[in-house]
Amino acid sequence: MRLSTCLAVLLLAAANVGPAAAKDAAPGPNEACMMCHADAGAKSASGKPIAVDAKQFAGSVHGAMSLPCTTCHADAAVTQVPHGKVAPAQCASCHDRAVGDYAKSAHGLARAVGQSAAASCASCHGAHDIRKSSDPASRTHRSNLAATCATCHGNEELARRANLPGGNVAAHYADSIHGRALAKKGAIADVVPVCTGCHGAHDIRGKNDVASRVSRANSPAMCGSCHAAIKMEWEKSQHGKLRQSNVLQAPGCIDCHSAHDITLPSDPRFALGVIDQCGSCHVDFAGTYRDTFHGQVTELGFAQMASCASCHGAHEILPASDPLSKVSAQNRIATCKTCHPKANANFALYDPHANRHERQSGQLLFFTGKFMDLLLLGVFSFFGLHTILWFVRSLKAVRERKAARGGMQGG
Repeated sequence: MRLSTCLAVLLLAAANVGPAAAKDAAPGPNEACMMCHADAGAKSASGKPIAVDAKQFAGSVHGAMSLPCTTCHADAAVTQVPHGKVAPAQCASCHDRAVGDYAKSAHGLARAVGQSAAASCASCHGAHDIRKSSDPASRTHRSNLAATCATCHGNEELARRANLPGGNVAAHYADSIHGRALAKKGAIADVVPVCTGCHGAHDIRGKNDVASRVSRANSPAMCGSCHAAIKMEWEKSQHGKLRQSNVLQAPGCIDCHSAHDITLPSDPRFALGVIDQCGSCHVDFAGTYRDTFHGQVTELGFAQMASCASCHGAHEILPASDPLSKVSAQNRIATCKTCHPKANANFALYDPHANRHERQSGQLLFFTGKFMDLLLLGVFSFFGLHTILWFVRSLKAVRERKAARGGMQGG
């Protein structure tokens, strides 16, 4: 259909005026639009595909409301706008609050400075196939959200080109305890966190934004919306108390559990990896732990051995001076007995963080360490010298044998 004909039909449909024959035959606005846009090969003057699947639109939330095309594409009926250069759909005409939130989001701000790769309304909701989020067929239904977000945040090339934070976070989420639970479907999938559960829907903000749900200051509350009991334990711990004193460097949920790679605490990867997580702050203690039998065995990959959380607890960590601490004088024996049933007061005197290089850890340990260093140095020095002298003697003996053989052959 020619462009001028399309415009004439559209204007007649919108104005519902004209000769009687034309008035009787004039289709509604949507039918008029579909005269051109129903063609699967329809393109704009610039060559952009403009085809619309009538069945998809009819099944959408807008189609169910019998919403005219001109509600979203209002300028399509304005004679001053040449057809084929119609502006993108104006969602704000109905969804002003959502569009307002989006404008302040990481996506909206990126779009505002010309980053076209940033998600728009249609990127998440679709264009003519928009459905309610409660509809299982909707792109924003909780069962489909991970896949919808993955179209950008699971695209390696796009993540690299647009410098998306975290890279391919969709793959990390899919392998996490949350992602695996979602994939299993069933009852657990109805409550497990999806992307919007942590980041929000239209007001998604970067983690460095103080208003972001995943900022350092706000992430414990965000995680606590599901893990309320654990959050209460953490708030009573030394880490939680520091955070409440506005010491944001103190560990929160994502420092130990990560953001998208969250695994079960019983997973060997977590049990062993958490030692390094603790060591990122407690460098000296991690070093002395690695010197012990516990530390050396965990270094070999045996997760059953006692780690930081085994003695100090997971979320309820308190200083040893606190009577409620698992490593306080009052509770240390009971803590040791979780692995060593026969542990007694003498057994609990063992210092798991003793540093043999410092006198503060005890004179006996310090001088024993010095003695062992000297003994090791002496043994290697003695036998090293012995080996060198033996090697020199061996070379001399080889030369003497060669000389003796030469003399016998010459005689």
